[in-house]
Amino acid sequence: MLDLDKLSPAEYRARYEALQEAARARAAAPQTEASFPEIPPDAVIAQDVIPPGWYASLWLRRGAALRLTNIAGTPGAALFIWNQADPSERFNAGDTTKLQWTTNLTTGRVLFSDMGRVLAAITADSGAGHDSIIGPNGPAQTQGRNGRDNLRCGAAKFGLSRRDLAPALSLFSPVGVDAQGVMRWRGNPPAGAMLELRAEMDLLLVLSNTPHALSPVQQATGPLAYTAWRAGAPGPDDLCRHFTAEAARGFANNDRYFAQ
Repeated sequence: MLDLDKLSPAEYRARYEALQEAARARAAAPQTEASFPEIPPDAVIAQDVIPPGWYASLWLRRGAALRLTNIAGTPGAALFIWNQADPSERFNAGDTTKLQWTTNLTTGRVLFSDMGRVLAAITADSGAGHDSIIGPNGPAQTQGRNGRDNLRCGAAKFGLSRRDLAPALSLFSPVGVDAQGVMRWRGNPPAGAMLELRAEMDLLLVLSNTPHALSPVQQATGPLAYTAWRAGAPGPDDLCRHFTAEAARGFANNDRYFAQ
C-alpha cells in the first residue's frame, strides 16, 4: 500500500493530478447502463407508496436493496441515512462528492459516511439526476409540508433529533450550473424515474416526498413508491466496489469495521 507520508511535495502533487485526470476520464466515459431486474416476490421485505408531501422512516439491513420509483415525475425527494448500530455515523454529502471527485451520483457510485465507510451503494439509476449540494426545500420555500421538517420528524421516529441531521441527498432533482456558476433547476424528472440502493451497513433511513429547494413548483405532485428486498451479498466483480479507488478504500474500511 502506498505510504503518502513518504511522498515528496512534487510526488504528492503528481499523484493528486493523476487522480484528477482519472476522475475526468470516468466522468467523460459513457454512462453505465442501469438494469432493474424483476424483484422476486418472496424476497420483498417492505413495499409502500409515500403520498405527496409525506415521508417514511425505514430500517434496512446490510445486504438489502431499496428501489425507489418516482411514479409521476414529482420534483425531488429527500434522503438521509445513518449507521443503525451507531447513528453518530451518518451520511456525509461533502465526503461523498469530494472522495469520488464528482457531484454526479449515479450507477456505480457510493454514499460515504463521515467515518470514511460506505453506507450504501447506487446499484442502478435511470439518470434523472440527484443533488448533494443544495438539499430539500424548507419552511422558507413553502407554507406546507417540506423536506427539512419531514427529515426531522423522520429522525425523531428513531429517537434522533435535529442535531443528528446534516446536509441531505436530494433524489430526482436535476440541477445544473450555468455559465455564471449559478445552480439552476433543469426541469422535472421524467415520470417513472428509478433509483436503486444497496445497504452496506444496517441502516436507518428517512425518505421525504417533497420538492427540491430550487424547484419552481414547491408542492410534491405525485406519489413516490419504494420496495425493499433481500438482495444478498455482492459478488467479487461488483461494480460499486471497484468503480473508483476511493470506493474500494471505503469498502476496505467497511470490511475492517465488520471484522472487529
